Amino acid sequence: MIKLPGEAQTRGALSNLNQRCQIQFYAVRSGAISNWQLIWQFRSRLKRFSKRRINLGLYYLKKLFRKPVKTLPAAPGTLERPLQPGERVRVRSRTEIEQCNDRWNELKGCGFMEEMWVYCGTEQVVLKRVERFLDEATYHMQTARGLVLLQGLTCAGTIDFGRCDRSCFYFWREEWLERIE
Repeated sequence: MIKLPGEAQTRGALSNLNQRCQIQFYAVRSGAISNWQLIWQFRSRLKRFSKRRINLGLYYLKKLFRKPVKTLPAAPGTLERPLQPGERVRVRSRTEIEQCNDRWNELKGCGFMEEMWVYCGTEQVVLKRVERFLDEATYHMQTARGLVLLQGLTCAGTIDFGRCDRSCFYFWREEWLERIE
């Protein structure tokens, strides 16, 4: 059996894995890091933490000043039963979606991203209903009603932040979609 350098340290890190994050584990595996790198990691973590707290504060401020939610007239059969995986839907037009969104381009807390407008008027297939998800701003599990994922519609990045390789699915409100019979 070949012994890798730092293997004893790694075994110790594996026993305490539930107390360490990936960056700390990587540092143990790859060897000691310099003080400058440690300061830079601390700065990055502090920056992320601060950004999450600021975004959470902005979220609650938006919630205070949000205008009442307008709903679109539903397509026949939409209100009787929620959308299920495998059903074909049509994404409503831009004007229909803008009518029900608030001034922050949100409906019931779900934002309609700028990159989603290209799918207006297209026919899609429901991949899955979203009932729970991890809110990355607060790191809490959230429950949801009326959200679905559509097959193959993933984010490739935003105009503001550039390209992203994560390929997250867009959340679609049922009010933005029409069932195709």
